[in-house]
Amino acid sequence: MRYIGGVGITQTPLPGHDAAAIGIAAFVVVYAKSLWSLAKHFEVMAHEGMHAITGTTLGIRVRSIELKRTGDGGTTYRVPAVGGRGVLTGFVGYLGPSTFGLAAAGLISLGFIVAVLWLAVVFLVVLLLTLLRSFRYVRSFGCVSVPVTLALFFVLIDYASVSLQVVLAYGMTWVLLLSGFRVAVEHWTGASDAGNLKRRTHLPRWLWAVLWVAGTLGAVYLGWRLLVL
Repeated sequence: MRYIGGVGITQTPLPGHDAAAIGIAAFVVVYAKSLWSLAKHFEVMAHEGMHAITGTTLGIRVRSIELKRTGDGGTTYRVPAVGGRGVLTGFVGYLGPSTFGLAAAGLISLGFIVAVLWLAVVFLVVLLLTLLRSFRYVRSFGCVSVPVTLALFFVLIDYASVSLQVVLAYGMTWVLLLSGFRVAVEHWTGASDAGNLKRRTHLPRWLWAVLWVAGTLGAVYLGWRLLVL
């Protein structure tokens, strides 16, 4: 790859008005029905990936990840996630896209813009390996969607100019931030994670929904400050 040796090289962040324009374009992607039908697959990768990363970090081994053709997904573990670990693991999914988006915005603000694309590639490779390991348990559409997404990233990193890579890094970041908020609002108390958390804690579904909406909206605000102001 042409730029693999320059991952640590910084690029100049875009002017605020350019970053805002890319954010508006990302808003269209996230809220236009035809475009969202594709973008939501990227969102669910971040959602289920966050469940898996958190579970693994807390010592709960992942059994399988399922990414469905419809854009939904699910993560299961080899042993039940109980107690505080189970609550945390169940809670973080809806904050996953926003968390990854904020991390990307932070790197962009520091000038490590192209590195954001490479970190996305690393995440997707790990996700794909997990999907392949769990293939005997569940036949996931992710075994198609993740390799296709990886291939697109590799082509763009290898053949696109640095300027285009910078624009793509901004676009991906905005899509993560905005899609996290959209899904939290759209699923609201109907989210299966909210039901699971209610059974674990006896706290109402609406409380978890409010926390997710507040968290994802806050991430959009912080992302705006990092990318635009």
